[in-house]
Amino acid sequence: MKLPFRKEKELYSSLYDILGFFPHDINLYKQALMHRSMARRNDKGRPVNNERLEFLGDAILDAIVGDIVFRHFEGKREGFLTSTRSKIVQRDTLNRLANEIGVSKLIVSSGHMSSHNSYMEGNAFEALVGAIYLDRGYQACMHFMQERILSHVINIDKVAYKEINFKSKLIEWCQKNKVKLRFDLVEQRRDNSNSPVFVYKAVIEGIEGGRGEGYSKKESQQAASKATLQSLRRKPQYIDAVFAAKTERTKMEEEPVVTVPDVDAKEDFIVKNEAVASVATKAVAAVEAPEARPAQRKKAEQKPEADEFDLSDIKTVPENMSKEDIIAAAEAAAFAE
Repeated sequence: MKLPFRKEKELYSSLYDILGFFPHDINLYKQALMHRSMARRNDKGRPVNNERLEFLGDAILDAIVGDIVFRHFEGKREGFLTSTRSKIVQRDTLNRLANEIGVSKLIVSSGHMSSHNSYMEGNAFEALVGAIYLDRGYQACMHFMQERILSHVINIDKVAYKEINFKSKLIEWCQKNKVKLRFDLVEQRRDNSNSPVFVYKAVIEGIEGGRGEGYSKKESQQAASKATLQSLRRKPQYIDAVFAAKTERTKMEEEPVVTVPDVDAKEDFIVKNEAVASVATKAVAAVEAPEARPAQRKKAEQKPEADEFDLSDIKTVPENMSKEDIIAAAEAAAFAE
């Protein structure tokens, strides 16, 4: 193949070694390898870098790797397929891929930049896939990933069964053993490049496990989880302390209550009054007595109740009075009243 420009011969040759074919539109690949730190702009003043191609390549990679994983692991469930795809297309894996196949050597970037968490190499790899898609089409991308990457650089079977989500693994272990887990922020600062740095620690049953540092909360918690899992596997005294703390906690939670609540109904809301009871009894008796006349009831209400042992009204009858005299005296006394 005759190269259009001699000065680009080295770039063409390097891309051929990586891709397995010569580019049609070299400018797409130049842009894919242009980091934003260069601050280049076109004639219209728009920035020229690989961010747009990175966006496109990310979507293409998801589709292609999903297709390959789906066909390779026949019969596997959706969760397994999703996990395997994410392991292949995650930034750490793409960074290693870019370094392994030589993409990182072709990246054009400023010398005054921090690359700690920018994943510059992995982003360039995605942008390169986006350039291939625009230059050669979907099938060329599929051929590149299947024949150049997953057949020679990545063992898809090994990566599928490799556990890399340490946080999920730690959470699963804690749930199975019914122990409490939390992640505490220890420190948040900025490094010399003014990039945020997070330090987290994993705490199980109140006992500190491992600490992790990273340029994101997720990254630092993953590192803390990995260190904690290592402690659980390699330090018997740590796992003993965790379960001792769990035993103490559950013992306190399950401690019985000594005082048993009274279930008897309380009826002390009724006030017992002897005077009220006496009046009520007499009233009922008066109503129930059929021989009680209205005049007698009225008289009883007007006069206070006499002492039943008061005999002052009883007078002695003289012995010489006849029966007729007694009756006459009684009638006179009655009419006198």
